[in-house]
Amino acid sequence: MKPATAAPATEVPLPATGAWREGDPPGRRQWHRRAQPLALEGGGVLPGVRLAFETWGRLAPDRSNAVLVLHALTGDSHVAGAPGPGHPTPGWWDALVGPGRALDTDRWFVVAPNVLGGCQGSTGPASAGPGGRPWGGAFPRLTQRDQVRAESGLADALGIGRWALVIGGSMGGMRALEWAVGEPRRVAALLLLACPAAASADQIAWATAQVHAIRADPHWRGGDYHDAGPGRGPDAGLGIARRIAHITYRSAAELQARFGHEAQEGEQPRLGGRYRVESYLDHQAAKLLRRFDAASYVTLVEAMNTHDIGRARDGRRTALARVRARTVVAGVDSDRLYPLAQQEELADGIPSADGVRVIRSAYGHDGFLLETDQVGALVRELLDDAPQSSVRTGG
Repeated sequence: MKPATAAPATEVPLPATGAWREGDPPGRRQWHRRAQPLALEGGGVLPGVRLAFETWGRLAPDRSNAVLVLHALTGDSHVAGAPGPGHPTPGWWDALVGPGRALDTDRWFVVAPNVLGGCQGSTGPASAGPGGRPWGGAFPRLTQRDQVRAESGLADALGIGRWALVIGGSMGGMRALEWAVGEPRRVAALLLLACPAAASADQIAWATAQVHAIRADPHWRGGDYHDAGPGRGPDAGLGIARRIAHITYRSAAELQARFGHEAQEGEQPRLGGRYRVESYLDHQAAKLLRRFDAASYVTLVEAMNTHDIGRARDGRRTALARVRARTVVAGVDSDRLYPLAQQEELADGIPSADGVRVIRSAYGHDGFLLETDQVGALVRELLDDAPQSSVRTGG
């Protein structure tokens, strides 16, 4: 039997990677290029770095109105806007960004980079390495600190000395926290959503299973598959990884309420058909395969596993005490991947945090993406307290 991700014979085979490649439509992307080598925390070096990013609104003359939005594992720079050439999906936080919305682009200049190691325009395994071919399996290991150093270079290039707000959830929250601890004078306000001070054994275990699924795919080829041609990428492995991950992103109660023990319409699981929840996971896997790269997935997951804000900083408590930003820490009450106890550790250690704000949601970890009314209220709370020198910029 073919794997669930295999395309019917009438469909065009998937490309070896869903990454954005040179020659693809740029969409709304802009690029920041760092010519100097970037020394990495683990001892490697990237000879040059390119970050894709998007912006909304206008930067005020005093540069006081810039907001940095940091995406989660399979996100990208396209926070807001419709799908179109160069952007296969709509903005992942579209309801939060725009005139009159929580991130009001008549007042705030919103910046969203594609993370270093990602696959939607930034330097990563699918991008060209020193010899002109894709980095592939030779791409060095990264940490959140490496990624934030690259983002710091973007801020310098934009002339932004201090962010009015840094916001991120999940993997984006890890980077937002690194910004506030590593560059405390550059972050005025901080919103941490559904993220920890350090990756737990449970999170590392789930992530490691996903990485092994990708590397076990016979088309993985040690990460050197990017030019292998249509239908010859590690689609099965990446699809399995996505299924595993998506189970942790949703709550057991929500999956039961939506799908129960029911068979997919017209199918009988005992006779080779699928359950409704199985079909749902197949759908989530198929969507990701068209817009993501397996080697980037491995790179970013392994970077998340290294996350420990207290590493080489005399422990987490000491590190968290370095945060100077006005801070709101929030978690999702049904999150089984990053449970509320991890946000409580953050709130206990950050001087300005006033407990944990609880996002009520049936959706589990994905609640930080889906409960935009609740998240928007937290954004407004922080930005309403911002200095009024951030005047309306219009447009």
